[in-house]
Amino acid sequence: MRLSGHFSLNELTKSQTATRKGIDNTPTPEHIERLTDLCLQVLEPTRRHFGKPMVITSGYRSADLCLAIGSNPNSQHAKGEAADFEMFGVDNKTLAKFIKNELIYDQLILEFYNSDDPSSGWVHCSYSKDNNRKQSLIYDGKDYKEWLT
Repeated sequence: MRLSGHFSLNELTKSQTATRKGIDNTPTPEHIERLTDLCLQVLEPTRRHFGKPMVITSGYRSADLCLAIGSNPNSQHAKGEAADFEMFGVDNKTLAKFIKNELIYDQLILEFYNSDDPSSGWVHCSYSKDNNRKQSLIYDGKDYKEWLT
C-alpha cells in the first residue's frame, strides 16, 4: 500500500526486531492515516527537495514492539506520527536543517550526530495533525538540548 508518491506502508512498518521476535507490527487505520500525513507533510517534501531516496530506519512501532526495544509504548512512533531516517549523500545535519527551516513538524531531533562524520546519527521527525510544536532538539546519547541554530 502506498502512503504517498515515494513511501509505502511496508517501509514505515518494517522492523527486524518485530520479525525476529514474532511481534505483530500492524497499524490500525488511524495509524495509517497519521503515517500518511507524516509522509505528505515531512517525508515527501524533504525527498523532493534533495532529489534522493530516503532510508526509513524506524517508523510505526506497535506498543509491543516499543517495549521490546526499550522505547515508550506511548511514543509518537506508536501513534504513527514519527519516523527516523537518513538520506545517503546528504549530511544528517543538512537534512534536519531543511526540515527545521522549511517545514511544519511537531518534533525534530538530530540524534547521535558528530560533525566529524556527516553520515553519523539520524534524523527523527514527527508530525501531528492537531498540534505541531516545532520543537527542535539535538540528542547526543546522554542529553537532549534545544537546537537554536
